[in-house]
Amino acid sequence: MTADHTNKRKKNLALGAGLAAVFLAGAGWLMLSLFGPAETAARRPEAAARHAGKPQGASGTIRENGVSADGGTAPAGADGIDRPAAAELARTYDLVIRNGRVVNPETQLDRTGLNVGVEGGRIALVTDKPLKGRRVLDATGLVVSPGFIDNLSYDPNPLGVWNKIADGVTSNIAMHGGTDSPRKWYPYYERSRPPLHYGASFFYTKARNKLGIGLYQPATPEQTAKLVREAEQALNDGVLGISFSLEYVPGIGASEIVPLMKLAYKYNVPVYFHARYSDMEEPGTNMDAINEIIGYARTTGASVHVDHINSTGGTFSMKQSLGMLDAARQEGLDITACTYPYDYWGTYLNSARFDDGWQRRFRITYHDLQIAGTRDRLTATTFGEFRKQGKLAVAYAIPQSDIDDSLTAPFVMIGSDAILEPGNNNHPRASGTFARTLGLYVREHQVLTLTDAIAKMSLMPAQRLERQVPAMRKKGRIARGMDADLVVFDAGKVSDRSTVERPELTSTGIRYVVVGGKVVLDERGLHKQAIAGRPVKSEFARMPDKPAGMLDLDGPRVPLVRYRGTLYFDAAALRTAGYRTEWDDKTHTLKLAEGEPARLAAPASTPAAGELMLERGHRLAWEGGAAELLSIGNREYAPLSTLRHFGWILANEGDDWQADRA
Repeated sequence: MTADHTNKRKKNLALGAGLAAVFLAGAGWLMLSLFGPAETAARRPEAAARHAGKPQGASGTIRENGVSADGGTAPAGADGIDRPAAAELARTYDLVIRNGRVVNPETQLDRTGLNVGVEGGRIALVTDKPLKGRRVLDATGLVVSPGFIDNLSYDPNPLGVWNKIADGVTSNIAMHGGTDSPRKWYPYYERSRPPLHYGASFFYTKARNKLGIGLYQPATPEQTAKLVREAEQALNDGVLGISFSLEYVPGIGASEIVPLMKLAYKYNVPVYFHARYSDMEEPGTNMDAINEIIGYARTTGASVHVDHINSTGGTFSMKQSLGMLDAARQEGLDITACTYPYDYWGTYLNSARFDDGWQRRFRITYHDLQIAGTRDRLTATTFGEFRKQGKLAVAYAIPQSDIDDSLTAPFVMIGSDAILEPGNNNHPRASGTFARTLGLYVREHQVLTLTDAIAKMSLMPAQRLERQVPAMRKKGRIARGMDADLVVFDAGKVSDRSTVERPELTSTGIRYVVVGGKVVLDERGLHKQAIAGRPVKSEFARMPDKPAGMLDLDGPRVPLVRYRGTLYFDAAALRTAGYRTEWDDKTHTLKLAEGEPARLAAPASTPAAGELMLERGHRLAWEGGAAELLSIGNREYAPLSTLRHFGWILANEGDDWQADRA
């Protein structure tokens, strides 16, 4: 956000004399009832930290008349349980999951004895009424959860995806790594027909290496400009964000990062960072690493995610590192992180992480390293040999308290940072991350509640990406209209089995996995003939050549824009109608406040054709209500229907609308 934009939005203008009455009239409205025909857009990835420390998020798309965007009826009860009509109960569904303990982290639903009906790859019903299905899965005594989303994985190779399925993962998102050529990446994996959903970031390291830039060498301005152009093309071709691996490519500096961060802000996508440092030894500590990332977020306004903070940026300093991130979030920056539930990390011995001084930095010796997939602990001699081979070693180097602290932070989700590959030279997190979280840290150590753990493995990863990824808005929840990506597990038995010596061992206690309505794991095992996965891509709406109509707002004529079927008007027009607005940088909220009426010139003309129309999580708020704003350039647009809640009467003739005071 530019300084000019911020200053403009902070101007205080007058509020109409009738606003007090409007406040009273609107005081009983809940947020979801505000939008009229507008889609609810409360899809903020950071929402989890703002509700008493509980991972939460926005509801699905609900219309004011109680009908969801996909045509079904909205849940009749605030408990999230559907009240189906007789005709719905009489139907035979494709799949029914019967008598389970259903957990929907978005609504905090956690109730036994529920039935989930699936039709056409979507959840059709969540009810306590009996349902008929062509296939019925008995979930008595089992937990029914949204499918787990591993947003810190790698390419969905044909071997590793099945270990993911066995661990409850239904979406494999390569945000640590990824691709520099989505036009090739997505078709390649579509042809391989994976059993789970898949997507990727623009992997800056790969694009940089293609230009022949050394790991310890900065890119030239010309090279940086070329990389920015490649990243922009990749975003338009579907990548989900941008990823940096600063520790592995020390030559990357601010002159390269900031232009890419500005691009990410422009396109409203997150930037994933493997931070620059992983220890507390000078020069270059975790504090420097976290401050660097926060600085980029503050400078550019871009959303950022800190990869595996337990092994990079937080080891030996977890409470302090988390405190720095939390303070930045309170400042209004959009920052999240992830962790994995192991007190040992793993990486390749020939990487920059093992540059001279690694023993001092990580507080370990050769013997604390073990070649993954073997029993081999290292010595000075074997270290050199395995380094030449580029083997992956695990390092027993993370304090247990760092794992506990990172898991409980409300803005930290779960990500594996691995996928099994041929040869099994992999960290066991490739196969056991999600079951281990449930078995060891929920059931045994009781570090997390079941609902919070499920949120960190499903809802929160979906929210982190969903602003520009429509597919993610249908994942991470169990509710009517959501994708039927589901995991059914035994909370008393779920556990990881993979070890450093045997990273290929699949998890246990995961009874059923459903992807897009198809059962890919059941009592008979993995169904390797199942083709259920779909590509997950970013999508960007742009301004058309002309406005969707005009709004006569008590005099001034204001252009209307249409976004996802909903009409919006420039929120600055509220000033011309006698309202005073004030922008809050910390909460990204445009507040209506009381004051003397004042009239200004009408807002400027419609945004230029081709400008991005983005859901940044900004809000219009007044006493008793709020509405999500649409951002276009440096302007904020409010749903036309909000005017009704200010006491205006709306009428239209064709594309033109008239607003009159009641």
